[in-house]
Amino acid sequence: MRYFIKSMEHSVCPSSAVHLIPVSTPKNGMSSKSRKRIMPDPVTEPPVTDPVYEALLYCNIPSVAERSMEGHAPHHFKLVSVHVFIRHGDRYPLYVIPKTKRPEIDCTLVANRKPYHPKLEAFISHMSKGSGASFESPLNSLPLYPNHPLCEMGELTQTGVVQHLQNGQLLRDIYLKKHKLLPNDWSADQLYLETTGKSRTLQSGLALLYGFLPDFDWKKIYFRHQPSALFCSGSCYCPVRNQYLEKEQRRQYLLRLKNSQLEKTYGEMAKIVDVPTKQLRAANPIDSMLCHFCHNVSFPCTRNGCVDMEHFKVIKTHQIEDERERREKKLYFGYSLLGAHPILNQTIGRMQRATEGRKEELFALYSAHDVTLSPVLSALGLSEARFPRFAARLIFELWQDREKPSEHSVRILYNGVDVTFHTSFCQDHHKRSPKPMCPLENLVRFVKRDMFVALGGSGTNYYDACHREGF
Repeated sequence: MRYFIKSMEHSVCPSSAVHLIPVSTPKNGMSSKSRKRIMPDPVTEPPVTDPVYEALLYCNIPSVAERSMEGHAPHHFKLVSVHVFIRHGDRYPLYVIPKTKRPEIDCTLVANRKPYHPKLEAFISHMSKGSGASFESPLNSLPLYPNHPLCEMGELTQTGVVQHLQNGQLLRDIYLKKHKLLPNDWSADQLYLETTGKSRTLQSGLALLYGFLPDFDWKKIYFRHQPSALFCSGSCYCPVRNQYLEKEQRRQYLLRLKNSQLEKTYGEMAKIVDVPTKQLRAANPIDSMLCHFCHNVSFPCTRNGCVDMEHFKVIKTHQIEDERERREKKLYFGYSLLGAHPILNQTIGRMQRATEGRKEELFALYSAHDVTLSPVLSALGLSEARFPRFAARLIFELWQDREKPSEHSVRILYNGVDVTFHTSFCQDHHKRSPKPMCPLENLVRFVKRDMFVALGGSGTNYYDACHREGF
């Protein structure tokens, strides 16, 4: 949602005289099944872009447990390792609409309040025992769960905790109960846990982990700190990636200038809150408005009038158009190939060690942001995938063929949907091979070579691609 590069990590919440959509009943005929769709479906979805429908998908309001395709494989395949990338759950806005009252949302956890999860009370109790947990600095200074009666900026909400408790429980049912990925006496070195230094990502990771491994031993849990939202570790310096990003931001700016309805809407909203249009736009009001929308809180009013649903629809529609043009212009794709390479390279390294029979890091969890998942989705060629909703999950599964133990395959799943054969490295596989899964070597070749080929130029490795002259 939001302007792609600024990320939804920078948004706001609206209020209006009318109450918004009740959170208990999905609108637009959205069933729990359609709620999780990641690719547009011409049969079940509105024939024209519906900003309210897209916003509801983005909110990802917890409802009935979703059906998912994780863990599906022919019976002679054995699950070897799982690599999970998540966006943090629902959060309070990062921006305030100038001169308006902040939305009143309670960020304490209350076990019998909606949204409810049967493990919420036990989660709160377990987190309260983790104050001595040993995490990589500066994570050890962060609270382990949200706890403010009025949410602080960017703080995870109860909705966000429940979203990831659900994710964790779903993955537990599939990967532990069904596939026995970890032994009952699992050890600390069989997990790899990494998060950025925001409380919302650490807390989201802990909520998912608690759903996955209830009442885990705190001594076995160690979260590493990742300073970059791209999870690029020691490979973050990449001038060409930054040039792609600057050109992409310029494209966004020019598209906004062409949208007279958007400018008119910002002007109307600026009059309502009595600030210059430029100041209102800089406050990224959609972030706050999405918060109001997802929490069914009225958009703000002043003596000059109310921000309303029509304003919200115009800004949301522009976001959707921006994403469409972004796919066509390919600048973001270039940024994504370089932005996602370090974390994908790290992932295939972990997979290759697992194929050698190593038993460390069988379950990897990266607790991250929309600006982490988006480049990975784009780099993989999943151009039609929806923008990462709150608590989105992207999963890489590694499988071994028991009938041919030297052969390993991968599956890629986004919010429970198998998108393996939508990826650029495996979209033609089923035309050439009867094998039901994508060979691991396809992914390895993609990361080691094809990502650089897709960038053009003569670079055949990350360093050369990042320092290409004359881009």
